[in-house]
Amino acid sequence: MSFNWLFHGLLPAPDSFNPRKFFQLCGLTKKSPQEVKNVFNILDNDASGFIEEEELKFFLQRFSAGARVLTDKETKAFLSAADDDSDGKIGVDEFQAMVLS
Repeated sequence: MSFNWLFHGLLPAPDSFNPRKFFQLCGLTKKSPQEVKNVFNILDNDASGFIEEEELKFFLQRFSAGARVLTDKETKAFLSAADDDSDGKIGVDEFQAMVLS
């Protein structure tokens, strides 16, 4: 599934990425918990069971190959918003909670 339409005018300049708004715009907030888990598994590039900071940098590129890399500020804000247990990574339950809340 291509999300190229999201990246033409809807994704603002660097340091303005909002993951919750992104999830709404691409329809993830309307998906089932299992579908969100499937997306998590795609984003968990190293299959560690967590999305770490380095994987978050390339978050948008997992949706569209031509998308920009998240800035350090955006990456840290994204991680902070989803990392409920402050372990420095996002687990599947944390990701589902962020997307579906």
